Amino acid sequence: MTDTPKIRIRGLRKAFGDKLVLDGIDLDVAPRTSMVVIGGSGTGKSVLLKCVLGLIEPDAGSIEIDGQDVLRMDRRAAEQQRARIGMLFQNGALFDSLPVWENVAFGLLARHKTDRRHARARAEEVLGQVGLAASVGALWPSELSGGMQKRVALARAIAAQPDILFFDEPTTGLDPIMGAVIDNLIVDCVKRLGSTAVAITHDMASARRIGDRAAMIHKGRIVWEGPATELMDCGNAVVDQFTHGRHQGPIQMELRR
Repeated sequence: MTDTPKIRIRGLRKAFGDKLVLDGIDLDVAPRTSMVVIGGSGTGKSVLLKCVLGLIEPDAGSIEIDGQDVLRMDRRAAEQQRARIGMLFQNGALFDSLPVWENVAFGLLARHKTDRRHARARAEEVLGQVGLAASVGALWPSELSGGMQKRVALARAIAAQPDILFFDEPTTGLDPIMGAVIDNLIVDCVKRLGSTAVAITHDMASARRIGDRAAMIHKGRIVWEGPATELMDCGNAVVDQFTHGRHQGPIQMELRR
């Protein structure tokens, strides 16, 4: 394995007015591994992803992809680096005005300038990879169940064969069985592509299914990082309280102040 992390974040800070959300985040994600980031609501998990994606500009720090700091590149070079990232948004974020196949092929059509015939063929191919028939491509998002919408969103994330994949709460709104199905599809897709993955989730079963490694954000910092298999018994009081959903503990004490 190369010594250079696929993603290397150092000293990342972001505040919104008086609220400091990220207070010096340090995190490494090794190539071809899946990192799961956990933490309470409002702790900055989504802000972290949006900083890497370029949707939010951090106040300080560095974000390196393959050793190159995207925050210090010119805009075009940074966009080229970030074009290598596929994203599964929390609620799917499908375009209601486009049929399923165009949703899946959106990046191919808009960014990669693929012609429509080849884009549709690729969309039908990746729909098959997430367990949907090619005929689903002709449907509209409103005609799909929640689980099907999530599969379509996953197909869109992998359509351009990105070498980095981000997943924002991939099992939100799904029943436990469908959540497990989506997690297994994510694992299969990541392995098939040989991609590096980062997922944020509140679902501990999902975190253990998806992740090779895990990290927890608390009070704007990474307070623990280690194998995902140790999430439920890592010995860190903050992590243990969160993963077991305990009412009492250091997190509760801080909320009472």
